Amino acid sequence: QLIRNIGRRSGAPQGIGRPSVYHAVVVIFLEFFAWGLLTTPMLTVLHETFPQHTFLMNGLIQGVKGLLSFMSAPLIGALSDVWGRRSFLLVTVFFTCAPIPLMRLSPWWYFAMISMSGAFSVTFSVIFAYVADVTDERERSTAYGLVSATFAASLVTSPAIGAYLSAWYGDNLVVLVATLIALADICFILLAVPESLPDKMRLNTWGAPISWEQADPFASLRKVGQDSTVLLICITVFLSYLPEAGQYSSFFLYLRQVINFSSTTIAVFIGVVGILSIVAQTLFLTLLMRTLGNKNTVLLGLGFQILQLAWYGFGSEPWMMWAAGAVAAMSSITFPAVSALVSQSADPDKQGVVQGMITGIRGLCNGLGPALYGFIFFLFNVELNTMDPIQGDYNIDPIPLQSPTERALIPGPPFLLGACTVVVAFLVALFIPEKRSCSSSSSQLSPPAASDEDFEPLLQDSIV
Repeated sequence: QLIRNIGRRSGAPQGIGRPSVYHAVVVIFLEFFAWGLLTTPMLTVLHETFPQHTFLMNGLIQGVKGLLSFMSAPLIGALSDVWGRRSFLLVTVFFTCAPIPLMRLSPWWYFAMISMSGAFSVTFSVIFAYVADVTDERERSTAYGLVSATFAASLVTSPAIGAYLSAWYGDNLVVLVATLIALADICFILLAVPESLPDKMRLNTWGAPISWEQADPFASLRKVGQDSTVLLICITVFLSYLPEAGQYSSFFLYLRQVINFSSTTIAVFIGVVGILSIVAQTLFLTLLMRTLGNKNTVLLGLGFQILQLAWYGFGSEPWMMWAAGAVAAMSSITFPAVSALVSQSADPDKQGVVQGMITGIRGLCNGLGPALYGFIFFLFNVELNTMDPIQGDYNIDPIPLQSPTERALIPGPPFLLGACTVVVAFLVALFIPEKRSCSSSSSQLSPPAASDEDFEPLLQDSIV
């Protein structure tokens, strides 16, 4: 009822100016800047709350959140087509940021809220719809690129700022600042963001029933097998993004507690790899796709991902993590190239369907990957029982081990397993046809916005 009331009120003139891409950019920047500040405090609280099975619990928490996001994203998207974008921007940002103040008040409630907030943590889906409302097809690709760059910029800068504030003033101040930024984001949506969905469209669809097919998260997955080329691409995406999602959920905790990176070192690591990823996805991606083609660029990105995951799996020294991070930045070219390959392989009138399949598979991996990584860490007894939380350290150098311990033959078992799955993905990708014909591919690539409309820049930058 609350959402319905907000949606009705949004019919009146609200916000500042006409709806634009810049409204969406500010919303995304503030939300992820607030969460980026918490990188250091969150690792500390996670280890203090679950000292026995830290990786397992982290995987389960992130896994539940990812699965709930996968299940709810189609429904929220369908409802935003009826009730408007602004109301759902408010709801998704509010529930996504709701756990932030609980970090220092009650860690158990904090992690419980993180898991449950997955049902509403789909801000990007609503943002992309907002951008689609306010741009035409020629501008949409550039607009999505701007949203993607904003997301990357927020994650490049905020962990370093959070680590600095935590080192000098304590975690409580960091949580307070993040909470205030989240409140500022909510106030910005209430006061400054105008509704982007035209009144005529909302009036035509108001009260229209939401079909189960629109809200079914598995609807797109059931269509995968209808085209052999799309099937091969979807298998490639699943096998390559499953370890990527798991790595994203646990890697900073792994650097902190197993490799013994300090809080500031992690922040610097995130910034460096993030900047390299942005360079890889702009300069190198364009050059590679022009010279090698879409399929060979995908294969090159998968090759970098195999090397990166194997390096993380066998690496036990800090310099190895930095070297593998540079390789990880190059592996971020995979998913933009996959999107272009999907666009090339599908008919012009089926672009949205096939991009929806890819998005659905990646959403499923966001739930399965973290849980899989946490379970493998648990199976191989990679625990943190003998290590104390690292508090208030502002040394760029990694912290030495407190006492000599036996190093496992494979320090990071999940990363090695991930490398094996990406090898299989590489072999599957070899059988993807390059193009159907020159004329058909050129005609299919001519409307780039059709393929970008359902594309998620967030997932390009997940390596950040």
